[in-house]
Amino acid sequence: PYNAFTVVDQAVTAAQADPDMAHAKGMVNAVLRRFLRERDALLQEAMKDPVALWNYPAWWISATQAAYPHDWQAILQVGNTAPPLTLRVNRRKTNVADYLRTLADQAIAATQIGPDAVRLQQPVPVTQIPGFGDGLVSVQDAAAQMAAALLDVDDGMRVLDACAAPGGKTGHILERARADLVALDSDAKRLPRIAENLQRLQLAANLQVGDAAAADWWDGRLFDRILADVPCTASGIVRRHPDIRWLRRKADTAQLATLSAQILDNLWRMLRPDGKLLFVTCSLWPLESEAQAAAFAMRNQAIRLAATGQLLPTANLEQDHDGLFYALFQKPTA
Repeated sequence: PYNAFTVVDQAVTAAQADPDMAHAKGMVNAVLRRFLRERDALLQEAMKDPVALWNYPAWWISATQAAYPHDWQAILQVGNTAPPLTLRVNRRKTNVADYLRTLADQAIAATQIGPDAVRLQQPVPVTQIPGFGDGLVSVQDAAAQMAAALLDVDDGMRVLDACAAPGGKTGHILERARADLVALDSDAKRLPRIAENLQRLQLAANLQVGDAAAADWWDGRLFDRILADVPCTASGIVRRHPDIRWLRRKADTAQLATLSAQILDNLWRMLRPDGKLLFVTCSLWPLESEAQAAAFAMRNQAIRLAATGQLLPTANLEQDHDGLFYALFQKPTA
């Protein structure tokens, strides 16, 4: 590491070189040197502030405490760690055992943490992942990999992946079954990303631009399975997107929950009787997850099937995944 006084000198030099900051070079020097003199006391005082201690907005900390009174500290800690690089093995092209041997041959340490999930001990650039370009594997968190199995798609089924971009779950569904799949997203600029992923995997889907809360894109044919990965605060994946915590506002939770409810109700009418809808959100807040699922089931007389429910973000040797929520519903036949 750099000598502390060298850093101060460089900061002062940088300030002097900036026309808008040159007048403040003396203040920069004074503030940084005072910090060096009083570092321990200043840090100790700062740690009394939960925002400084946890590096989250105050409302986010309070919401986590309220939702998870016994786990809130662990949840916040995981959000401040670096995420793992987890791969999904394409079972159409290889299997986990063979792929682990491929990694071992290239001195890449890895562990199986799910049916198709392999976590690398140390992240590597995507271009250096063996077989990535040939579609042997994709990058996908272990929690996100649970969606395809829960949806339980069989060959020949008509499937909708709503809010599909960037296409990770789309690809996984098609790796597991030869389905007639519609990948829907409201942003036309995101569809090429889905197309690129499917091309790499040598899979195909019907890509459509459309609002999942509306029906103007729908041809009227019912779906056997629907994956509804709805918009949310993304509080369960904050370690992958640290800026989320500062970009979100407390009011966003209720607003996004309202939008998600509209999407779920709209998609439900597109599901055939006896079909299944999997509701997914990467939020930790009950208003967006369990409360949403319970309200949806009541509004639509949906049959709720067994699913994983709320997965809290974890980071240990046995489990290392993001925070996601799953609720599976079946449409009554009459």
